[in-house]
Amino acid sequence: MPKMKTNSSAKKRFSVTSSGKIKRKHAFKSHILTKKSTKQKRRLTNTGLVDKSDMKNVKQQLSMK
Repeated sequence: MPKMKTNSSAKKRFSVTSSGKIKRKHAFKSHILTKKSTKQKRRLTNTGLVDKSDMKNVKQQLSMK
């Protein structure tokens, strides 16, 4: 059986906390920022956590079990 490979794009986008949760960045903060309010841009700056419903897929991409 070959080794499982980590998805390279997932490796760059997610990081695991010490408690086992997975951190992610918010979308919609890269360009076309003039029409977005300052409040919205400020809130998008902070990191978030991957939702419980998506956790299985992200862990599989990161080769975590």
